[in-house]
Amino acid sequence: MGKGDLRSRRGKIYRGTNGKTRPQNGKKRDHTAEARSTTTGK
Repeated sequence: MGKGDLRSRRGKIYRGTNGKTRPQNGKKRDHTAEARSTTTGK
């Protein structure tokens, strides 16, 4: 577990690869739906 471990997140960052532990696009939140719910919830 470390830079040499291809399965760990740190190892993937070190190698510059992506996969299940380090997805390429990551989790994106929908900010438009979030803004709508905060403005209507007065």
